[in-house]
Amino acid sequence: MTRRSATYLLLVMLAAIVTACANIGSPEGGPRDYTPPTFVKSNPSQGQLNVSGNKIEITFDEIVNVKDQQKKVVVSPVQKNPPVIKALGRKITIELRDSLLPETTYCIDFSNAIEDNNEGNPIDGFSMAFSTGSIIDSLQISGMVLRAKDLEPMQHVIVGLHSNLNDTAFSTISLERISRTNDRGQFTLRNLKPGRYHIFALNDVDGDYRMARTEDVAFLDEIIVPQASRFESMDTVFTFDHRVDTVIAATHTEFTPNNVLLTMFNENYIPLYLKKTERVTPERLTVMMSTRSDTLPALRILEPPTPYSGNNWYHLERTARNDSLVYWLTDSMLIRNDSLKVELTYQRTDSTDMLTLRTDTVTFAYRKPNYLIKQEAEQLKERQQIEKRIAQLREKQAAGKSLDEEELEELTQALKPVVPKLKVDWTMTNVLEITDSIGVTAPVPIAHIDPAKVHLEMKRDTLWVPVDGLPPMVPADDLSALRYVLPMRLTPDSTYRITLDSLAVTSIYGVANDAISAEVRVRAVEDYANLIIRVNVPGQAFIDLLDNKDEVVMTRTVTAGVAKFDNVAPDTYYARLVIDANDNGKWDTGNYANHLQPEEVYYYPKAIKLRKNWDVEQQWGIYDTALDLQKPEAIKHNKPEQSKNALESKKNKKGKTTDDEDEEEDEFNSTGFGNGAYSGNKYRDYQNTRKSPSR
Repeated sequence: MTRRSATYLLLVMLAAIVTACANIGSPEGGPRDYTPPTFVKSNPSQGQLNVSGNKIEITFDEIVNVKDQQKKVVVSPVQKNPPVIKALGRKITIELRDSLLPETTYCIDFSNAIEDNNEGNPIDGFSMAFSTGSIIDSLQISGMVLRAKDLEPMQHVIVGLHSNLNDTAFSTISLERISRTNDRGQFTLRNLKPGRYHIFALNDVDGDYRMARTEDVAFLDEIIVPQASRFESMDTVFTFDHRVDTVIAATHTEFTPNNVLLTMFNENYIPLYLKKTERVTPERLTVMMSTRSDTLPALRILEPPTPYSGNNWYHLERTARNDSLVYWLTDSMLIRNDSLKVELTYQRTDSTDMLTLRTDTVTFAYRKPNYLIKQEAEQLKERQQIEKRIAQLREKQAAGKSLDEEELEELTQALKPVVPKLKVDWTMTNVLEITDSIGVTAPVPIAHIDPAKVHLEMKRDTLWVPVDGLPPMVPADDLSALRYVLPMRLTPDSTYRITLDSLAVTSIYGVANDAISAEVRVRAVEDYANLIIRVNVPGQAFIDLLDNKDEVVMTRTVTAGVAKFDNVAPDTYYARLVIDANDNGKWDTGNYANHLQPEEVYYYPKAIKLRKNWDVEQQWGIYDTALDLQKPEAIKHNKPEQSKNALESKKNKKGKTTDDEDEEEDEFNSTGFGNGAYSGNKYRDYQNTRKSPSR
């Protein structure tokens, strides 16, 4: 090889090396980080005494963020001015903008708001405490907040204490010590001083840490006394791969009560007032109240002058709550008048929270929508063109000229006034459940349905056979006349044909229908399942059968320990039981002023699978499962945040199947809250603290 060849080869090799170095690929990196940040130090230090500064600095072992601090981070005692919280690198700084109180223990509870910057792994339950005096308070109270009506965990709501045991403290004074529930509805009130307290939960919409009647609240009438006790146990230390490392004797502190159960409710308090009045169409006056009213408003026409008095000039359509009312005008003169002045007398809540009568003068003005004005203008223009064309044809005819007689007839017919027809629709589909009824609906109130013009036939083989003894159609309820039903039991596994002749249905305005007909099939009894639930309950109760959206499908009263659900469509269902204390057939909320707790609710902890032509009998012990574990995850709305570790584990889990469709995986690895959770023999049994299994 010549020197020139060797030099050329060396240059080629160097170029290849440089090119390879210039195209370095992205490193794959190591395994995913599932470890949350680790606390390193703070200034002031954890538990430091005689602190005077209002700035706190906390250092971690990696870069951190503070997520959702508005709803997760709380400072106790309550701060009038919210603190300024910032994350910068590995440090979090908190600046308290209120003056520090003397001889007071401060606690900053972060819940799971602190997370690492790269993977978002949160530190669960991290808190920081210090004292401005020579003693730091260290007692704790723990528990859970559930929504009373459906046992949903109440996430990120305030839980607080009052040492002032007066009933009015909750609504007049800000809570003294506070915490927030986590995403499972669990809470811990830390760094408490010995004493006697009332405990509350509050969805503090207005941010004043006091109860307002429109906010979600929970309370216990019992007095809470926080305590601490020491106990020894044999603790197992595991290696990183979950192998037993050592077993050691350890001393622990148990803070009680540690299973306080607060059931949150809303009083549904809304002051009663006139919310809205409108006239969307010429014949319809709408009055809307802010909430339920026990009495109907009284209306009197002031202008234009009218001979009518009382209620003989309208037909009323209303809701059961009397909060939405439609007054259908029945006088043509009133309908044609674009402006009606009406004296309206109604009940409203005054400044003392009492119901009083009030009279207002309301003007119901109708302004025709632009699209109708445009439509009428186009119709007028079209009519004028037709009239012009007819005039031209008449002139030709008068002049003895030949013309298209067919065109003249069509144009003449087009000018004839159209006879209005009442549009009537069926309320049912073509497949009926055996509990359904045949019904019709109209856009305006129905005045009358002629029984002689209603025909029902049943199909037998290939023939339609009239049904004898057909009862007249009646209003579906007494709140509205828009819907009528045929009050008869249909035969299962049958096909019917229902026909309404022309002029069968007449509205309050004297307008009748065109003929309509429909065929419907009624399901067979064998298409359904029957469910019997046996349950022992203290007093009156009812059970709601629920769908997969936690919505009520049907309700049955528990009689002699049994609730029967007959003719249920095959599907997967869930069950909720309500202890009906006042025996009114519905769940009732609580009332703080009257020391009234909401009615107790329990969920059957599994799905209930009903199949066609099956009879299912289910035993239910409402105390067998801890209350916070009763509601199945499949219908729970307020689910906890899943960690990336749990998500990765779920992603890698392959091929899991089960023959039992009722068994559901607990994807959040839930366990009853507190030491042993709730004993089950009471709805609120925080006093029945069970000892830890390790003791």
